[in-house]
Parts: sequence; structure tokens; C-alpha cells
Amino acid sequence: MATAGKNLSEYNKDTIPNAKDFRFGIVVSEWNEDITEALFQGAFDVLIENNVLKENIVRWNVPGSFELIYGCKKMQEAFDMLDAIIAVGNVIQGETKHFDFVCEGVTQGIKDLNIQGDIPVIFCVLTDNTKQQSIDRAGGKHGNKGAEAAVAAIKMAQLRKDAKFYKG
Repeated sequence: MATAGKNLSEYNKDTIPNAKDFRFGIVVSEWNEDITEALFQGAFDVLIENNVLKENIVRWNVPGSFELIYGCKKMQEAFDMLDAIIAVGNVIQGETKHFDFVCEGVTQGIKDLNIQGDIPVIFCVLTDNTKQQSIDRAGGKHGNKGAEAAVAAIKMAQLRKDAKFYKG
């Protein structure tokens, strides 16, 4: 298990770039709202802890995890001044193959947005076998994947800024 022995909320603040001037988008799935709200809060808190201004955080909601792709794409198009976008969702294994199709589609869709777009999209979608596993990763015993996603978003925002500098 990738989270065994790891707290998703822990990070070394000294390794995080100064995020004071960055702008972030967060697209949040309304499905499994208790989990996605906890993930959103984890991401939001880390952004604020790292000097991102509240007014520099844009939040959009979408009905489910599959809709994250479209929401993130439209956010990329609507806000070209964003430095990174975090896609927040939760898919829990059920009795049908629906889980497999949604997880694969969301994963590939977010990957495609990263390849095709200029604004990095961070994958903060829990794909767990049980509700308890999701709870454990949304502020439970394994910490909060939203916090980890926010750290990744800050680092990718800095990478994007650095790449533009080198490009000229």
C-alpha cells in the first residue's frame, strides 16, 4: 500500500517555493461530498499556510469525479492566469465495473490536460476499495491527500514559472 507508514499531510515547508504570488484553481467533485470536502479543506489549508491569498484561490464544483476533466479543462480556458489546478474527487469500489471505467477515464483525462494544456492539473482523486480507506486518506490515519496535492500544486506552479523564464 502506497500510504503505509506515510502521513499524506506531512511536508517540509523549507522545500516549498514561496507561493505568495501564485493563483490556484480547485475543482471539487460533489460525489462522496464528505470525503471531497475534507480533501478540499486539506488543500486549501496548505495553500493558505504557504502564503497564498484567499482571493487567489478559485473553486468550482462538478457533480462527480468523471466531470472533473471537463471542469478542469474549462477552468484552464477561463483563467489563464492560474498557476496550477487541483482536481479533487473520490471513487469507491462498488459491485460493478463502473469503478474501473471512471478511474481509468479520470486518470487519462487529467493526464491529457497536463499534456495538452499549459496549466498543470494535480490529481487529487482517491480511488479506494472501501469508504474507510477514503476516510483514512482524507484527514484520517494516513493524513490528507488534499494537503499532498497542494504541495504538488505549489511545486508545479514554480516549475511552470521557471519554464517560462527559460523559454524567454
